[in-house]
Amino acid sequence: MYGICNLAIIPMRAESSDKSEIVSQVLFGEHFEVLEQHKQWARIRLYFDNYEGWIDVKQYQPVNKNDYKQLCEDTLVMNADLIEYVTSEKNLLMPIPLGASLSFLNYTDINTSEFIFEGMKTSGVKPKSDLVNTAFMYLHAPYLWGGKTPFGIDCSGFTQMVYKLNGYKLLRDASQQATQGEALSFIEESEPGDLAFFDNEEGNIIHVGIIMKDNYIIHASGKVRIDRLDHLGIYNAETNRHTHKLRVIKKVI
Repeated sequence: MYGICNLAIIPMRAESSDKSEIVSQVLFGEHFEVLEQHKQWARIRLYFDNYEGWIDVKQYQPVNKNDYKQLCEDTLVMNADLIEYVTSEKNLLMPIPLGASLSFLNYTDINTSEFIFEGMKTSGVKPKSDLVNTAFMYLHAPYLWGGKTPFGIDCSGFTQMVYKLNGYKLLRDASQQATQGEALSFIEESEPGDLAFFDNEEGNIIHVGIIMKDNYIIHASGKVRIDRLDHLGIYNAETNRHTHKLRVIKKVI
């Protein structure tokens, strides 16, 4: 079985319960495989990053295998504005967030609501230099565990969405993203758009941010913010202390 998100944003949970933690979000237009289903819950695997979790069966639209395969092959087209709307001749109006997928709107057998999108779109691979400008679109977005939108986002959701909007694939969690790319030996070797990863006392990767020029970093911690980056980690000038311990810098592009 296969499906597509036909709502603005839906929660993906760790377990099949409304009380379970939200581990990620599924944005409008994202398609996925349904791995199992019982009662009101479906365990899904997102096509984009193979991330798995549980969603409410009332919050997605089934699609057939042929349409799913075609969506997988199509060029990804996304909403390029902070928030836009899809409308229809049936007087439907629904807001969709930055990074929502629009490819399925061309499929009349999937787009049964006859949604129309007339806003800004983005697709294809962009220069690495565009990454930081895209990151600025999320500036001051509140931190939300599992979030992927300007209305709430976590550290790895932030880096994943910034890269996705520029045509690059990152995995979902910070520890997974740390397995991608080439490790750099020094901060001085990095360039804007590279990823910096941070660990805890046990040595587990728990945080990620996007390197900017002049030893700054943009990352989601409390909110998407800009701080200093040095050999020890992230230095918060407001609190006059280091908040995250640097583990590794990776060049993915």
